[in-house]
Amino acid sequence: MSQPLPLPALHASHAGTWLRDANGDTRGCSKGEAVMAAADTPLLLMNAPLVASRLGYPDLSGLDVLELFAFVHPAEFCVPTPKGLAHALGLVEPEDDAAVPLLLQQAAGALVAVCESAEWAQREGAWSTLQSLTRLRWPWAQVLSPHVRKPERAEKWLFSRLPEWEDAPERPSPAQVMIDEPEIEAHLERLTGEGAERREGQRLFAKGAGSVFAPRDRQKRPHVLLAQAGTGIGKTLGYLAPASLWAEKAGGTVWVSTYTKNLQRQLRRESGRAWPSARPDGSPPVVVRKGRGNYLCLLNLEDALQGGFAGRPAILAHLVARWAAYSQDGDMIGGDLPGWLGTLFRKRGIAALTDQRGECVYAGCPHYRKCFIERSARSAAQADLVIANHALVMVNAARGRDQGGRPTRIVFDEGHHVFDAADSTFSAALTGQEAIELRRWIVGPERNSRGRRRGLSARLADVASYDDAGGEAIEAAVKAAQELPSEGWLGRLAEGAPLGPLEALLAQVRATTYARDESGQEAGYGIETETAQLPGELVEAAMVAAQALAAIRQPLQKLGGRLEAVLENAPDWLDGQGRARIEGARHSLAWRVDLLAAWEALLARLGGPADPDFVDWLAVDRNDAREFDIGLHRHWLDPMQPFAKVVLEPAHGVMLTSATLTDRGEEGPDWPHAITRSGAPHLDLAPKQVEAASPFDYAKRAEVLIVTDIRRGDLPALAGAYARLIEASDGGVLGLFTAIRRMRAVYGRIADRLARTGLPLYAQHVDPIDTGTLTDIFRDDARASLLGTDALRDGVDVPGRSLRCVVMESVPWPRPTILHRARRAAAAAAEEGGAKRHDDRIIRARLAQAFGRLIRTREDAGHFVVLSSAFPSRLLSAFPEGTPVLRVTLDEALQRVAKGVGAEDPNATDSAMEREQT
Repeated sequence: MSQPLPLPALHASHAGTWLRDANGDTRGCSKGEAVMAAADTPLLLMNAPLVASRLGYPDLSGLDVLELFAFVHPAEFCVPTPKGLAHALGLVEPEDDAAVPLLLQQAAGALVAVCESAEWAQREGAWSTLQSLTRLRWPWAQVLSPHVRKPERAEKWLFSRLPEWEDAPERPSPAQVMIDEPEIEAHLERLTGEGAERREGQRLFAKGAGSVFAPRDRQKRPHVLLAQAGTGIGKTLGYLAPASLWAEKAGGTVWVSTYTKNLQRQLRRESGRAWPSARPDGSPPVVVRKGRGNYLCLLNLEDALQGGFAGRPAILAHLVARWAAYSQDGDMIGGDLPGWLGTLFRKRGIAALTDQRGECVYAGCPHYRKCFIERSARSAAQADLVIANHALVMVNAARGRDQGGRPTRIVFDEGHHVFDAADSTFSAALTGQEAIELRRWIVGPERNSRGRRRGLSARLADVASYDDAGGEAIEAAVKAAQELPSEGWLGRLAEGAPLGPLEALLAQVRATTYARDESGQEAGYGIETETAQLPGELVEAAMVAAQALAAIRQPLQKLGGRLEAVLENAPDWLDGQGRARIEGARHSLAWRVDLLAAWEALLARLGGPADPDFVDWLAVDRNDAREFDIGLHRHWLDPMQPFAKVVLEPAHGVMLTSATLTDRGEEGPDWPHAITRSGAPHLDLAPKQVEAASPFDYAKRAEVLIVTDIRRGDLPALAGAYARLIEASDGGVLGLFTAIRRMRAVYGRIADRLARTGLPLYAQHVDPIDTGTLTDIFRDDARASLLGTDALRDGVDVPGRSLRCVVMESVPWPRPTILHRARRAAAAAAEEGGAKRHDDRIIRARLAQAFGRLIRTREDAGHFVVLSSAFPSRLLSAFPEGTPVLRVTLDEALQRVAKGVGAEDPNATDSAMEREQT
């Protein structure tokens, strides 16, 4: 049994602050005393940024036990709370806040004991990393040094230890096969297991899903299926059954696309029923594929380890290197890197270790053969099942490097989000931030910049020296890119001193947007204005800026042609790796050329007639009155038009599925609208439809309570309602807000009050913790509650008692943006009452998704509370059929929440409570 580490420990929560001496008792103390103690000597603490936030002392530092955990147990999961830490280390869970300092001493002692153990599974590389961390003055280094023994032989560097990926022959085209319904049913039965409950809805769903794997009858005419499956149907295995059958018989790849990382993790688990973890040759049949920005870039990491990072970010780099040696796939965002690790270091060090700028040199990188990104791409090309997200599937279809590897059999799970994903993917934004990223990609490092960043000249130096025309094109592009915005552009615009034609354009955009703003600048939110009746100065600036963009695009196009010529007439020095690097450069160039062309098209329309297919506007993006971006935006009026052309048309079979695929108005499911939102009408296709109702008994397991006596805009009443509901439910509340400012205000008013009764409260955009980790904390503690916005409404999967009450502050009305107004007007022109229906569909979809967080399994039960008296009855059809809906006062709602679902209130009167059945 390990001994507690004899160091002082500090814990701070909303309920108070506690200090424990190295070998003494724990005592409560004031925030000031805690700050003084932390300044005098390093203290053991947990999640330093969170403790600093609770103490109101941002410069707090100490011996963070989470950092120690990341060093000792890289790539292992731990919920970053005292309870979670205790469970991860096999310690006794603390009874209350006052017991946490002792737990921190015990946890530190247990982790140090692991370092001395002969059974430490992650020992390799620890001693070498610790030497580097000692030089960086990591607080834990001096504590650990006596306990981490020097290995008998010198340890290999991380980049020597990582395995290399192997090339594989190109996978042949899949065979044209048919899978019949009896086969699917039999396979589904094998996957669900003998003795499993026979679910008719799941069988119906699986047989319908099989239709998308049939051979295509005509070119550009894919099989399209819209499948609505209520929560609890088991739709994951429902489509994996025919997908795995087809993959086995045809030798092809099925892509399953999700919107949230939670579903990706669930899919990875569920796929284990249909496929082994590895084939006989060691290759994985199932691969999770994400965008490049999700993976660790080994070249960026090497640069950070060799001096590219300084101070705390350098410590983070070494802890990430420890993780990289044990990571399953190098996924830094939602993979096995703890989501809380980056937030411990405040600055965005995690992002700097990925390839977010598209500066990859591909085969020119010394770590190319060990690259996590390349390994993932090659594994996906050989996989039976690729799990990805909507954006990646669309981007891969639009501009994937490998034409043969683009998805042709696709299941879009969470299909209700496909429209929004397409809206984002096929949009264009000419903003200061986007333009400065393009400048960095072309020009490379400029003054005062640290790190590995390399410009076009450095990345293609050998081509420039071999091919004169290519070298001239690079020089021309670099020279023209000097006209793009550079560091300090926002300050220059605020001072009225823009540099270059693009900054001059953005200055005009800023001036016009502010001039037309009617919301009041003091509001602090972003502002926007339509591109109509624009002043002549802005139109003239746009013409000059378009010329500057063309001057960049033309040499980049020429360079692409020269690279193609180099590949066709390859010089002697061009080996296989060099060819792969040039292919990668061509791909990156094509992407940038398309981006510049989109920007030029956007500018060409200013001052002229509007294009009916697009919605354009000017915007100044702000956060709490601080400007962070300015620019012009273009979205498709109907983004399913490019989706149909780019994704559907080349595919052979596509399925869109969700529990809320159709809007459920007062007349029932709206399938015509769902078909329109699938993109199929743009190809003159009539998709098949399947519907399977949820097996859950919502009438007995859930209640919707519409609270009628909280006045809109009454912040004290709103905060009080949240606090009382959390107390009545004894925690387990997910609070959803439509405005971050109101959420912060409510959190600030009630967090201390709740903590004093042992009810922890966390909040997105308040606590210095990423959203995924907040969800983990909420899931792990049945008495915790969580406040958040849209990301929590759509991405939270918390089955069981940890989530037993969802509270919405109001009806989730759509924001009146320019884009929303344009689509609303299009709906009004398409059908009578279309504008109102457009808004109602959006609201019902949001309500349905929020309600869907509540009941995830047959055993779940709980209340869905809306704090709004102005709740139109026509929106009630958003809730599952049979769900009781009651209009009640707050006091009545508190009684029902405290008693649990199904309890009757004998004091309720007909006049005070109106019961409606959806």
